[in-house]
Amino acid sequence: MGKSLKAKLSFDYALIALLCVFSISILANFFLEKQFSNYIIKNQYQKNHDIVNSISNGFQSESKWNIGVIQNVGIDAMQRGMIVSVKDKSGNTIWDATEYNNGVCKSMINHMSQNMIKRFPNFKGGYIEEGYPIVKNSVKIATVKIGYYGPFFYTDNDLFFLKALNTIIIAVGIFSLLFAVILGILMAARLSKPILNVINTTGKISNGKYEVRINKNSDIKEINELTSAINSLAESLQRHEMLRKRLTADIAHELRTPITTLQSHMEAMIDGIWEPSIERIKSCHEEILRLGHLVGDLKQLTDYESENISLNKSDFNVSSLVGNILMNFQGEFRNKDIKLETWLDEDIIISADKDKIGQVIVNIISNAIKYTNEGGLIKVTVRSSGNDAEIVIGDNGIGISKADLPYIFERFFRADKSRNRKTGGAGIGLAITKAIVEAHNGRIYALSEENKGTEFHVLLPKNGA
Repeated sequence: MGKSLKAKLSFDYALIALLCVFSISILANFFLEKQFSNYIIKNQYQKNHDIVNSISNGFQSESKWNIGVIQNVGIDAMQRGMIVSVKDKSGNTIWDATEYNNGVCKSMINHMSQNMIKRFPNFKGGYIEEGYPIVKNSVKIATVKIGYYGPFFYTDNDLFFLKALNTIIIAVGIFSLLFAVILGILMAARLSKPILNVINTTGKISNGKYEVRINKNSDIKEINELTSAINSLAESLQRHEMLRKRLTADIAHELRTPITTLQSHMEAMIDGIWEPSIERIKSCHEEILRLGHLVGDLKQLTDYESENISLNKSDFNVSSLVGNILMNFQGEFRNKDIKLETWLDEDIIISADKDKIGQVIVNIISNAIKYTNEGGLIKVTVRSSGNDAEIVIGDNGIGISKADLPYIFERFFRADKSRNRKTGGAGIGLAITKAIVEAHNGRIYALSEENKGTEFHVLLPKNGA
């Protein structure tokens, strides 16, 4: 079972905080130790020179030294972890810290050794002495030897400082960890709330409640895109569910009428109410043909919508094809007194299935004539549009409402709810038209305004790709 988002984010924030604090601690200790040891070494050299200068000030004459000054300097040096001895040019001892207090000197060196070994178990160090000459008037008059634990050592104050620094780093780490956990919980709550809302909504959608929507916006771009996608999915499913129900009702209606007619006629003839005359048999035959035509249209649509549709492509002039089809409709234009305006660009060659493209044009022109009132106008244009050939067929007929326009290419959809046989068939023609166009990697769409007319645009790639 997976972790919740809140637990996952809290854990990740805490882990990042721990890694950051741990890394900072390691780097801080490494660089601090290095810089601090360099500082101690440089400071030791400076202290040595200060001691030598102070002892030099105790010189009164070549044979006379101010022992009090030298002793004060030596005692002060002992307190700071250094053992000082001064000898004249003949090698005679003027003052020596080991003679002054040998026990303190040994104890001091041992204490330093323990401090360094405790801090650095593998530390390689020991007692070292460095000599410095005292020169007056270009003549060496004495030698000062300064002994200390080297190459460097930490005093108790230095160790206390380092310990305090590590304590601060640990405290900062604990604070950072707590802060990261709290921040992780807050961030997780902020992120999980809209995600849980999406989960609840998708659960309702999966149970068939397609009308639900996510109305809350987030200040996170990706979550807004997710909610927008879920809302679009719900809208699409709601629309398809509505079309599915309508399709079921439409199929039932289209099949019920001829079947009911056949049943009533056949029962009347079986019961002897009607004589089985040629006229009544022809009427039954017409209903059978209508059923066969409907089934044939459905089979044709299924074939066109399948991925394995067979297209017999050839290169042909689409303007010539449109012109020839329009000639075949001259009688219908004349019967309804419809005016025809054409603009057919020459030499527009496309690679396509000529018969199927012809069916597309026939279907659209048939609809234009059907829904254009007597004395109306139909305009047909064929032109180039980049790499496509564009066929535009428009009329000033009854038009399509804004509510119905998105569904005109759906199976069995007809804006004419009355289903008057004079104004429409089963509502499969435009679905077949769209399937043919898309099989050619083309595009079809309609622009319409109710009571002002409709305009269909068909775009077909010239190279057939």
